[in-house]
Amino acid sequence: MLKTVKIAWGIDDVRKLRLYTILMIVLIRVGAQIPVPGTNASVIKEIMDAMNESGAFNIFNSFTGHSLEQFSILALSITPYITSSIVMELLTIAIPKLEELHRDGNEGRKKIAKYTRYLTVVLALAEAIAMAIGFGSQGLFGTRYNWFYVVVCVLALTAGSAFLMWVGEQITDKGVGNGISIVLVVNILAGIPEDMKVLFTNVVSGKSIPLSVLLSILTVAVIVLIVAFVVWVNGAVRKIPVQYSGKIVGRRTLGAQQSSIPLKVMTASVIPVIFASSLMSIPAMIMQFTGSGTGDSFWNKVVYFLSSSYWFRTGVPWYYSFGVVIYLALIFVFAYFYTSITFNPTEVSDNLKKQGGFIPGIRPGKPTADYLNSVLNRIVFIGASALAIVALIPIVISGTTGISRVSFLGTSLIIIVGVILETLQQIEGRMVAREYDSIF
Repeated sequence: MLKTVKIAWGIDDVRKLRLYTILMIVLIRVGAQIPVPGTNASVIKEIMDAMNESGAFNIFNSFTGHSLEQFSILALSITPYITSSIVMELLTIAIPKLEELHRDGNEGRKKIAKYTRYLTVVLALAEAIAMAIGFGSQGLFGTRYNWFYVVVCVLALTAGSAFLMWVGEQITDKGVGNGISIVLVVNILAGIPEDMKVLFTNVVSGKSIPLSVLLSILTVAVIVLIVAFVVWVNGAVRKIPVQYSGKIVGRRTLGAQQSSIPLKVMTASVIPVIFASSLMSIPAMIMQFTGSGTGDSFWNKVVYFLSSSYWFRTGVPWYYSFGVVIYLALIFVFAYFYTSITFNPTEVSDNLKKQGGFIPGIRPGKPTADYLNSVLNRIVFIGASALAIVALIPIVISGTTGISRVSFLGTSLIIIVGVILETLQQIEGRMVAREYDSIF
């Protein structure tokens, strides 16, 4: 990995692409420090502390690079674009006209990308209105809570999200890697130093020197093991061998080839965890926006039942842990659902048959589709199980130790590892393409 980076830095073309990417990253971090006009920082701190305690915005706050805590103009982060991309992907399957556009090639995909941008702005506008009104009613604007500051806040947040979308597209076109993914990773990485500081302060601080050293070693070892596990799972692939028939000319067989169909264990990436976490946090978000979660109110009971921050706390009745079962079930449901709409075994089987390919020992046609479906189901189960393990790690740590800022050990870590490996692969691809160009 380090060797690839070192070689790439010495190539002039690749170095320019990386410098452009770094420049865009600097713009993101500068924008993350600009607060929304008219907001009260102390009130935002109180609101965010309450939200972190209820577990409602831990993951979302991590995705924003903790810009949400500061309520900067980039507080919405890139999440509206991610949501709109997922929605458009689902609509492409459900709506025949969008499916036709998708199959039209580059021009059709450009139109779908344009629709995705429009939907991003609409979603960002809706989220900005909800935040401005919900937080404003709790004192976000102090005594200046009126329509003017609400409109300014909505415009600032929407423009910030659109700016990040533009930056992501610019990185994709003129930089290195998938721009949207890089924007998300940059935001996550920005909050890790403070999270690590909080983690070691709570675990190591105040202990005797021998115990502090031991706890430090154990903490680092646990983090390294988790990272190694995520890297291993993220790179795990099941390769299904494929044989392409050839023509027999004399005593030789011409045109026969061997290939494989790579099926990643993490077929749905982190999307199942994001969807499941979003659904589980809806009651807590409603409670925070409406201020109805006090005492024995209905929303407070719902949050205790579902919110991840209460599942492992001391003194909480055992039946509240049923929320763990719901959370894990949602991860598996979304893993199978997303995989089913992104990988069609019947279509793959038909393409193999048209190209003269077959899986050794499996008849072409429906038997091939059934075989691919059975293998895919087992792979998705393994991938969803790994996702569930990684997603539960920060929840268990938070519930048993009271440390809330450990989200970087869960879903965020999967995103970081996946994007880094993908970016390195793209750099290697550009280097190989450059070598071919120099030869020919």
